[in-house]
Amino acid sequence: MNKNSSDIMALAPNTPNKRETVCIFGTGDFGRALGHKLIQSGYPVVYGSRSTQISNLIPKDAEVLGHAEAAQKAAIIIIAIQRQHYNFLTPLAEVLRGKVLVDISNNLKLNQYPESNAEYLAQLLPGSKVVKSFNTVSAWALQSGTLDASRQVFVCGDDVEAKQMVMNIVRALGLTPLDKGSLLAAQEIENYPLQLFPMWKFPIFLSLGLAAFFFLYCVALDIVYTYIYENNNFSFFIAITIPNRVCPVVALILLALVYLPGIFAAIIQLYRGTKYRRFPDWLDKWMLCRKQLGLIALAFASLHVVFTLVTPLRAFASWRTSKRIISQALNNKTEPLDHTNAWLSDSYLALGILGYFLFVLLGITSLPSVSNNVNWREFRFVQSKLGYLALIFCTAHTLVYGGKWFLSPSAYKWYLPNIYILSLIVPCAVLVVKFVLIFPCVDKPLTRIRQGWERNPKYSE
Repeated sequence: MNKNSSDIMALAPNTPNKRETVCIFGTGDFGRALGHKLIQSGYPVVYGSRSTQISNLIPKDAEVLGHAEAAQKAAIIIIAIQRQHYNFLTPLAEVLRGKVLVDISNNLKLNQYPESNAEYLAQLLPGSKVVKSFNTVSAWALQSGTLDASRQVFVCGDDVEAKQMVMNIVRALGLTPLDKGSLLAAQEIENYPLQLFPMWKFPIFLSLGLAAFFFLYCVALDIVYTYIYENNNFSFFIAITIPNRVCPVVALILLALVYLPGIFAAIIQLYRGTKYRRFPDWLDKWMLCRKQLGLIALAFASLHVVFTLVTPLRAFASWRTSKRIISQALNNKTEPLDHTNAWLSDSYLALGILGYFLFVLLGITSLPSVSNNVNWREFRFVQSKLGYLALIFCTAHTLVYGGKWFLSPSAYKWYLPNIYILSLIVPCAVLVVKFVLIFPCVDKPLTRIRQGWERNPKYSE
């Protein structure tokens, strides 16, 4: 019984009395929020401030002292002030000698200074051990406890023991530390919070550019052309009809663009005869943002589904249906069922449903909570094999629906092809080249290259 009790005690977290005191320089929003979180985790906290008067904003269990006196009470000092105020630390150099200084500052823009704030602090106080950390966590997240979006905390520094002490504090706060190496990584860590969706910029700009181009293209052909040559005002198409044409077109092209860089990579490897040479920068960046391209494509496909579902509710659809019924009644003639049209209609709907189902499956498996629970072979099967199958279904869906316009002269308004014809160029090219790449005469050498074989080893880089 005693042995079990001692084992349990050994595994239990440290009690608050055994936590080391943490000093915080700075009583701003983040300094106060971090101090409150540290106290909740059992750390004694002392604030170093110019004013030693207790404020209602300071956590009630924290102590407030002058900078020098507060620094003497702790081995770890969190510098929760901006870089432009670091100069006041210089007179405290002897007091801070050997102490662990945690720089948590951020800048207003990327690469604002030649060196990082942490490196600048290390230059001011060469006798101290500077560690960069906590700059990716917001004061609001610490106060509210909603840390799901910022649970990972980057840590870097030149002293291994100092980094370990800081990472222990990070873990005690319920966060996840990630060691980024020496203090040279501080610039990258400080730039991280200033980046606005770095991997999403190209996919978003590309998708918005495609959407704008096809929207204006449809406006020109479906509204301007019909108004000029047919004297029909279809301006209301801007609300639902044109978006319902643009969304599937953009979704299909973006889905094809997810797999196009893989085609380029295979061709380059076959041409070079080796996998040990870097791809061009543009291809590297393209391959890194394939997940984002796919998710944006899924968003456009979902909008297409919603627009299609509300189409029967439109006044234009009701008017067109009633007009057809009245026309048949006046002519005392019932139009027979066109079985060819019925087959085409059901076929493109079925293909669209299957394509969208696989599309959603690709999106679900890209979630970290799902992808972390499958092995690499399973993930590759879904993203590659089922991904190409989704592309085939979606391309076939568009072909069956818009194929009738290929040979129809009336579809070429101002000698311009229909939007669905344009949307098929990239996906059809991807599928055709992929079909060639799976031929045994091509697939076997490509597989050998990806397994490490080289055509001319002496030329590999």
